[in-house]
Amino acid sequence: MKLTSASSLQEVAVAVGAHLASRGIRAVLTGGACVAIHTATYVSKDADFVLQGRVAQRDLEEALGELGFVRQGPEYVHPEVPFTVEFPPGPLSIGDDLSIVPVELSVGKSATLGLSATDSCRDRLAAFYHWNDRQALALAVEIARARPVDFDRIRDWSAREGKTAEFSEFLRKTGERPQRIQRGTSAGTRPTGLRHRR
Repeated sequence: MKLTSASSLQEVAVAVGAHLASRGIRAVLTGGACVAIHTATYVSKDADFVLQGRVAQRDLEEALGELGFVRQGPEYVHPEVPFTVEFPPGPLSIGDDLSIVPVELSVGKSATLGLSATDSCRDRLAAFYHWNDRQALALAVEIARARPVDFDRIRDWSAREGKTAEFSEFLRKTGERPQRIQRGTSAGTRPTGLRHRR
C-alpha cells in the first residue's frame, strides 16, 4: 500500500503493522491508533507499536524505510504522511496485566496485530486510573459505546488495579447498569443482555 498525505491514521497504522509482519517483525499496535480503529472517529498523531521479541534496529529501519519512513530520534517520519510511528518499550501490558492477547485489526485489505476493543478500552482507562486523564476516560467510554467489550474483564482488572470507584464512574458514563453485566464472556464478544450503541 502506497502511503500519501491522504492516508488516514488507521490506514497508516495497519499498513505499517502488515509490512513489518511481512518482514518477520512481530509488532502489536497500541495507544491512540487502536482507539482510532475501534471508534472510527478519534485521530491521534502517531501509531505506537510494541515489538515482540528482539528486533535489530537496522532491520526495523530497513523495513520502515521500504514504506518511506526515516528515523528521527525516537520517531519514524514520512515525507508525505502527517503521522509518525513510534515503538515504546515493552513488555506489552495494561497496568499490571501482562497477559495481553493481541487480535487482528483490519482496515481495507490490510491487517495488523493490535489491542482488542476490550484491551484498548482498558489501555485508556489505565491513563485515567493512574494519571487522572479525563480525555482517556472519554475515549474509553467511546470505545465501549462503539464496540462490544467485556465489562466483566474490565471490572475485575479495575479491582486488581485498586480502581473500583473509577470503574463505577466509567460504567455510569457508558450508560450500562452493573446488574446487566453478565459473567463469563470473552474479550471482543457481545455479553448477553448488554446494549451496545454504534
